[in-house]
Amino acid sequence: MTEIFGALRRAVAPGRRGARTAGSAPAPVRRQHNLFEAAAAFVAASAEDDEERMDEASGWVSPEQLSFGVSELACRALIALARERGESPQTVARELLGLSHA
Repeated sequence: MTEIFGALRRAVAPGRRGARTAGSAPAPVRRQHNLFEAAAAFVAASAEDDEERMDEASGWVSPEQLSFGVSELACRALIALARERGESPQTVARELLGLSHA
């Protein structure tokens, strides 16, 4: 899970491969993607360590929108996993991150 956030930071950091600068024209867009599509594609690519797909998905929306989408995806995934396990979201989150029980 922490790898996903590290990948997100790298994807939206200045100077990343394929990054857009303030002076550059945006690439032509074939189809509009919403922030949840971008987040799903980005996280799936991150889990598969596919830098090219991560770069593509991070270009679909603004960095702020991507961050929000990834956060929302994490919350929804945590809730679903907690329900599946019959545990609290806090317990599952701490387990996934390898933290000791509080």
